[in-house]
Amino acid sequence: MDIEFFNKAAAALPDSFFEKPVEIGVVLGSGWGAALKPDRVLARVSYADIPGLGATAVQGHAGELSLCEFAGKRVACFAGRRHWYEGVGWEAVCVAPEFLRRMGAPKMLLTNAVGGINPMLRPGDLVIISDHINTVGINPLIGPNRPEWGERFPDMSEVYSRRMRQLLHETANACGIEVGEGVYAFTSGPVFETPAEIRAYRAMGGDVVGMSTVPEALFGRACGLEVAAVSMVSNLAAGISRDPIRHVDVLQATRSAMGQMGKLLNGFLERV
Repeated sequence: MDIEFFNKAAAALPDSFFEKPVEIGVVLGSGWGAALKPDRVLARVSYADIPGLGATAVQGHAGELSLCEFAGKRVACFAGRRHWYEGVGWEAVCVAPEFLRRMGAPKMLLTNAVGGINPMLRPGDLVIISDHINTVGINPLIGPNRPEWGERFPDMSEVYSRRMRQLLHETANACGIEVGEGVYAFTSGPVFETPAEIRAYRAMGGDVVGMSTVPEALFGRACGLEVAAVSMVSNLAAGISRDPIRHVDVLQATRSAMGQMGKLLNGFLERV
C-alpha cells in the first residue's frame, strides 16, 4: 500500500482528531449508522472531502467520519466503509485502522451485516465474530513491509480479542440481548455467493458470510490494535433460503433489529 495515500488523507482531517489519543474507533457497517448515540460530536468530515477515499457508493453507508464523546471517552466513528469490490484499492479499504493507528487508538470495533450460513441463525440475530476465513486469500499486507504496520509475518492466532468478546457478551447479558459467536467467511463480492460456495464455507467452519471487515481486522491487528467485530444477520445465505438475496432486504433487516444493535453497541462503549 502507498503510505503517501494515507499521509494526504490524514492531512484532510481537522487537527482535533489528533490533539489527544482516541480511546476506541468504531466502523459502522450496512444499517448500523443510526445505532451509535454519542453524547457530543466534536468534529465531522465527509468521506468525499478526504483525498483518495471518496463517498461510499453502498446504500446504507453514510460516508462520514466523526470524532465523538461517549461516556467520557473520545471515539472515532466511521459511518460506512469502502469495499474491495468497489475497485478503490486497499488504501481506501484500510483507512479506518490506519487513521486509528495515527490517532493513538488502542482498540477498534467493526460492525457489519452478513448472510447466515449456520442453520441455527435467523435474520436479526447478532453474532460476535470469534475468527474468520479469508476465502479469497488476498489481503492488504501483500507488498513491501513497513515497520509501522507490524512484522512481515504477523501472528493471527487471535485476531478478535478474547477480552473484548467477553465484554460484548457481558454487555448483551446486561441488556437482555441474545448473542452468539461465530466464524466469518470473507468473500470479495460484489456478487452474493452460490449455494455450492455456501456449502463449502459451512464445511470449512463458517457461520456467517460477508464482503467486508476481514481486511480491516487483519490490518488493524497487524498494527497492534485490539480488535472486535459484531455481525447482524440480515438474510439467510444462498441455498439455505429459497428466496433471492437482495441488498434492500439487508437494509430492512437492520432497521428491524436496530433497537438491539443500538443497545449492544452503546452499552459496549460504556464498558470498554
